[in-house]
Amino acid sequence: MYACRFGRLKYVVLMESRIKLVLSVAMLLGTVAAASADVVNVSPAGDDVRGDGSAVRPFASLQRALDYAAALPKNDTLFIRVGGGEYRLYDPVRITPDNSGTAAAPLVIEGAGMDATVFRGSVTFGGFQRYDDKVWRVRVPRECRGGFEQIYVGGERRFRAQLPDRGGFLEMERVDEFVIDSSATNRTGKNWAVLKVTLDGGTASRLGRMPRSEWNDAIFNFYHKWDVTRLRLQYLDAAQGEAYFVEEGIMQWNPIDVKSRLVVENCSAALDSAGEWYFDRSGGWLYYIPVDGENPETLEVSVPVVEKFLEITGDEASGRRAGHVILRDMSFREAGYGTPAFGNAAAQAAAPIEAAVMADYAEGVVLERCEVAHTGLGGVWFRRACRNSALRQCHLHDLGANGVKIGEPDMPASDMVTHHITVDNSIIQHGGYVFPCAVGVVIFHASDNNVTHNDIADFRYSGVSVGWVWGYSDSPAKRNHIDYNRIHHLGWGELSDMGGVYTLGRSEGTTVNHNVIHHIYSRYYGGWGLYTDEGSTGITLRDNLVYACKSAGFHQHYGEGNLICNNIFACQIRAQLEATRQEEHLSFTFTNNIIYFDRGDLAGVNWKGANMVSDHNCYWDTRSTDLSFQGVSLAEWRAAGKDVHSVVADPGFADAAHFDFRLKNRRVARKIGFEPFDTTQAGVYGSEAWRERARLDPSLEEAFDRLVEQTEALGISQW
Repeated sequence: MYACRFGRLKYVVLMESRIKLVLSVAMLLGTVAAASADVVNVSPAGDDVRGDGSAVRPFASLQRALDYAAALPKNDTLFIRVGGGEYRLYDPVRITPDNSGTAAAPLVIEGAGMDATVFRGSVTFGGFQRYDDKVWRVRVPRECRGGFEQIYVGGERRFRAQLPDRGGFLEMERVDEFVIDSSATNRTGKNWAVLKVTLDGGTASRLGRMPRSEWNDAIFNFYHKWDVTRLRLQYLDAAQGEAYFVEEGIMQWNPIDVKSRLVVENCSAALDSAGEWYFDRSGGWLYYIPVDGENPETLEVSVPVVEKFLEITGDEASGRRAGHVILRDMSFREAGYGTPAFGNAAAQAAAPIEAAVMADYAEGVVLERCEVAHTGLGGVWFRRACRNSALRQCHLHDLGANGVKIGEPDMPASDMVTHHITVDNSIIQHGGYVFPCAVGVVIFHASDNNVTHNDIADFRYSGVSVGWVWGYSDSPAKRNHIDYNRIHHLGWGELSDMGGVYTLGRSEGTTVNHNVIHHIYSRYYGGWGLYTDEGSTGITLRDNLVYACKSAGFHQHYGEGNLICNNIFACQIRAQLEATRQEEHLSFTFTNNIIYFDRGDLAGVNWKGANMVSDHNCYWDTRSTDLSFQGVSLAEWRAAGKDVHSVVADPGFADAAHFDFRLKNRRVARKIGFEPFDTTQAGVYGSEAWRERARLDPSLEEAFDRLVEQTEALGISQW
């Protein structure tokens, strides 16, 4: 149960009893169908006890309307019309087989518009007073005094006080790990260890000002390669600069070490910057440093009281699925997350972290023109045994974890594989605020899914991740289509081993086509546009435009039979193309691509050693016609049977310096059999207002560019 709960439990129990009584009486009197046979109404001015769902006497809550609908005959489409206004959620809305629709008679829940019908999982309060010349404070409502980890002000996330300030990282002088249970060493097992971290003197001194009562509420976020481990402080020896933690689920292949970086969150001693806050659990005070323009007399803060907005759950035991429900034209905003007692073990792509909208054993679930925003968890997860469902023209943003997840990270039985989920024309941006290793869209053990025409941006890890088997063992992740997406401004130099599109395992029939991928920047290695990782097999990557990526436009770790053709790889930073493992079988075919660059190397890590077919490509280095494939000249490269029919020529882009890669003429393209494609088709479509909503704030893009420029100037090693 979420720590911050509403304080009207007795009232709710009483209300439920009254509702049951009214329903019983109504059933006896034969008046349960007072509403129109095909329409049930909900309004902020409605009444869950005295209402009957009619336009004149609407219900006050969606859950009450769903419970009412469960008793109606399922002969035709049933509409639940949720009027404009604001609805507070103190528990998730639950859709079960009993109150679902059917294939012949679906349930349609429709609001008055994405910005008109709004469900909020929070309580809102004001009453701030000036505590000192910098800090304000307010006594939080009693129902929130158990603790909370997110707050929102005016529809914007505010961050807990952290050391260093947001955007910065601490370095560690030494890390010692003492494993106390080494019985589980595989990916699904758990180990236990004590972690001792030696901090520099300044950090230790500042943390030493924390009273001991705050220790266990402080969260230490360890950034290590592709993961973030979140641990609660157990003991601090400030004089020695040593902090101690209990770690669950340690991974021997990606330990926390001195190359890892650290952020300490929820530390009262770090409350020093505008927009930061700290909650004093003992006194019930919320301390806050205002941003410019805020007034203590009018400032209101929203504190989440739920973690999830919506749960759609079937009954596996009876074989009854939930679903055949369409939710459209509404918003779900402001939910939270509470860190467990021992923190969060490292998990790639924040795999186990749930979402604010969950579906299990469900089918025919459609979210259309909906918003999910301001969460502690992820956005939407079609998890276990879901099928034939969709997310269309939805706006998911300001998320604690992932945008959309499909399937399960644990291998399901063959008849429980999630399949045929569509994520189309949606904006999925600004995620990973609690779990930085989160991904825009993740497909785990799931097949036949379509991720198309989305705008995915501003995550700290990968944009789209497909497949969940490392190596060549069988994988159910087949025939997934990642097409026509715009994927950009990822990484922010925080994590490594990442990509715009990241694939794993045997994925026959999977396509990564017609995407525009750009501005991908990792901490160390990684930062690739297209990344076929361990065991990626049978994937076609075609007609993609990839530019401004840190490590390379394309990288294959190892895999088999992948086709990389008719792509434009342009203006990457350190290398254009990379590979890792040399294998006996044909790893990939690389043909009909245009490779254009004005900085860095043509070929990076082990490109010359990869077992590939490479031909009919165009290479152009604006600085020289003397190409080098990792020290191998073009003549030597061709003598080895590579790129025999490729050309070294300017492809004739309209304005590559400003990322305009339209071809002014097609003479060179025709030589290599390159077929021009329309990059404007990638990303969201529809009204200008919808496309405008997908555009990042220019200041955010400028901040990304500054970070890249500053980091490159430091020359941080790839490894």
